Amino acid sequence: MKNLIIAIALIASNIVITPSIFAQDKKDITTTTIHVDGVCGACKKRIENAAYINGVKSAEWNKTTNELTITFKPSKTTIEAISENIAKHGHDAGEAKATEKAYNSLPACCSYKNDNATKH
Repeated sequence: MKNLIIAIALIASNIVITPSIFAQDKKDITTTTIHVDGVCGACKKRIENAAYINGVKSAEWNKTTNELTITFKPSKTTIEAISENIAKHGHDAGEAKATEKAYNSLPACCSYKNDNATKH
């Protein structure tokens, strides 16, 4: 009987501990937006893929507003690291600017610095 009580107490204590672990995890998630230059659907795919570094939970770029909404864990990454990775793929993101080489590697339809670029 004593062993049964101990077993029940251990099981009950695990049930109490588990929700507190999940609650702490949810507190470590942040959602923010940054401006990312781009013009088309190909840009959208490239920007969102580049945003998915370790710690990023979701990334959604709006080509009408040029705003990227990112949900991430600040304990695993920073907005600066995300922006830098996007810039490496040719798109100015927040304070991070794409190098000329990275920008020039974009397809012609993604030339957001070109006034004649069409949004499609």
